[in-house]
Amino acid sequence: MPQNTVQASSSQHGLRALWRQRGAGAWLLWPLSLLYGVLQAWNARRMRSRQQSTGLPVIVVGNVIAGGAGKTPVTLAVVAHLKARGWQPAIISRGYGRRIENGQDCREALPDSPASEVGDEPALLARSTGVPVFVASRRLEAAQALRQRYPQVDVIVSDDGLQHLALARDVELCVFNDEGVGNGFLLPAGPLREPWPRPVTATLHAGQPPRPLGTSPAFALQRSLADAACNGHGQSIPLHSLAARSPEAVAAVARPESFFAMLAAKGITPAATQALPDHYDFESFSRKLGNDKPLICTEKDAVKLWRRHPEAWAVPLKLQLPQAFWELLDAQLAKANANIRRDGKPA
Repeated sequence: MPQNTVQASSSQHGLRALWRQRGAGAWLLWPLSLLYGVLQAWNARRMRSRQQSTGLPVIVVGNVIAGGAGKTPVTLAVVAHLKARGWQPAIISRGYGRRIENGQDCREALPDSPASEVGDEPALLARSTGVPVFVASRRLEAAQALRQRYPQVDVIVSDDGLQHLALARDVELCVFNDEGVGNGFLLPAGPLREPWPRPVTATLHAGQPPRPLGTSPAFALQRSLADAACNGHGQSIPLHSLAARSPEAVAAVARPESFFAMLAAKGITPAATQALPDHYDFESFSRKLGNDKPLICTEKDAVKLWRRHPEAWAVPLKLQLPQAFWELLDAQLAKANANIRRDGKPA
């Protein structure tokens, strides 16, 4: 019988349940959503008035809902596509969850950077892409630092930052998970960080398209686990070989149940699962089944978990998008690059 341990915040799960429908709890919080909407609109106008360009084409991969929507896998796919098309991309991010010591807010994330210093997602991006990755609270500072350090970069991808309007952008990709916009209310009565629909270059969605959809083109994305896993010792193993070994699975992501469901789709039923809070640091993590059983985790968790448990098997996430999306992205980038060159700015 599987052992299921859920240590993620009960308030987090309660909010997600509340956000799915317009029940009594959501309506009680609705007046606060009105206040949030006024503050959000004021802040958006303020940031737009101070908007600055990096001097390069900028692609923002973000969302309008609170919690994970699958932005980082999209960023990985976009960077891989850009490299294949001959671009020299770099990535900027806020670096959520990192420690800022001695005022060193802006810093480079290297493949071996601790997640505590740069954030778990930037650490994963640096390790997986091989392109420059910089983090800063103000994305423009990160962009300026990476351009100074890597002048050959010719396009910037911002992992998250759809609401960081102080950074000028040429392409906006809004990612949705299969929960869509939930009840459609703004925070805290619903999951929305800003009103939806709003203009973006493209909407990328798992499951059904979000309703309402708006006028931007929408593309379905397909997500599944890779056929092989790797550990902190640099070893690789076919994923199916773990199915009969009663593994333990752990996930410290916004929706850990999605990872467990994808394992099941690959024929793996863990003997125990642990769902931990998003961005959990794994400092106090303890295994439920001991070291005799395989331990399976997400790629994002591996950048922290491997420091204490290098034997853990990280399973990459595969993402597929239709060719029409990549053609749209290429066309928008070509247009942005031409505009920058025409305006006399570096490109």
